[in-house]
Amino acid sequence: MQLFYNAELTGNTSLFSFDSAESKHIVKVLRRKINDELLITNGKGLMLSAKIIDDNPKKCSVEVTGIKKVHPQKHWLHMVVAPTKMNDRFEWFLEKATEIGVNEITPVICQRSERKTIKLERYNKVILSAMKQSFQAYLPKLNDLIPLDEFLEKPAEGSLFIAHCENMEKYELKRSVIPDSPTTILIGPEGDFSTAEIKKAISKGYMPVSMGKNRLRTETAAIVACTTVAMINNG
Repeated sequence: MQLFYNAELTGNTSLFSFDSAESKHIVKVLRRKINDELLITNGKGLMLSAKIIDDNPKKCSVEVTGIKKVHPQKHWLHMVVAPTKMNDRFEWFLEKATEIGVNEITPVICQRSERKTIKLERYNKVILSAMKQSFQAYLPKLNDLIPLDEFLEKPAEGSLFIAHCENMEKYELKRSVIPDSPTTILIGPEGDFSTAEIKKAISKGYMPVSMGKNRLRTETAAIVACTTVAMINNG
C-alpha cells in the first residue's frame, strides 16, 4: 500500500477530497477505483485509512475508515548542514536523512560555502516524497537558509555538536549522544568550517566531535551523524 499526504487532515475528518495533482496520480497513474483502500498521513502524527468514494481524476474523494495516532519519538534530531555545491548531493542527504528519521533541518551559509542559494520548494518536495516512501507519520521541518553566525545566536536545547576536520581535541559522536533528548549537529561545507566558526560554535556550547578516522564529504558526514543518533535512540 502507498502512503498519501494531506496536511489538512485532523482527528475529526470523515470525508475529504485530494487536490487535482494528487487526484490525477491516484486515479490515472495508480489506477485506483471506488472502494479501493488508501493510507494517508497529515505529517503531524495521524495515519488515516480511507476508501475511495469518488474516483474523479480532478477531485478524488475518500471516506475515512480508521484513524491511528502515532506517538512522536522521544528524541529530536536537528541537522544544521551547509548545502553542497552539487545540488543533487544535498537532495540525496535530505532524502536519506528523512528516511532515517531526522526531525528538523536547517541549511546554513558558512565562510567557505560554495552554494549560497537553495530551492526551498524543491527541497520540501524531496522530503515529502521520502516521508511517504518510508511510511512515516511526521514530516521533518525544513527551515530556510541562514548564515551560520546568525544561527549560532539562536537558543538551542539539548546536546550541541559540531563536526569538523581541524586537528584539535574532539569527542566521539557515538559516545556523546544522550538518548531520548534533543540533539543538534553542525556539518560544514566541502571546505570545512573556518577556525573562527569552530571557535564561535564552541563558545556557544557546541562540542567538537569526530565520526571516525576517514575524511567524509558533507552529505556523507551528515548521514553518518543521522544514523549514529538513530541507532543510539532506536537500538
